[in-house]
Amino acid sequence: MARCKAPHIPDAILDQLLAGADPKAAFEADGLLDRLKKALAERALNAEMDHHLAGEDAGNSRNGYGRKTVTTETGRIELA
Repeated sequence: MARCKAPHIPDAILDQLLAGADPKAAFEADGLLDRLKKALAERALNAEMDHHLAGEDAGNSRNGYGRKTVTTETGRIELA
């Protein structure tokens, strides 16, 4: 009998992300996969900047947000 590995992302979360959508569309341009890539990249960049600014004694602070375009396997993603 083969054992199944526990999923890294619980099925309940995947069901919630896919609610009302065609699972096949998740891989299309600007589909769920691209939106997840965008959200994860923006969160990581913001966390990196927060960490960087927390260590500054010179009083530096965030001075707004810039835009960045990254190229992924599925196309270009605009980050804010």
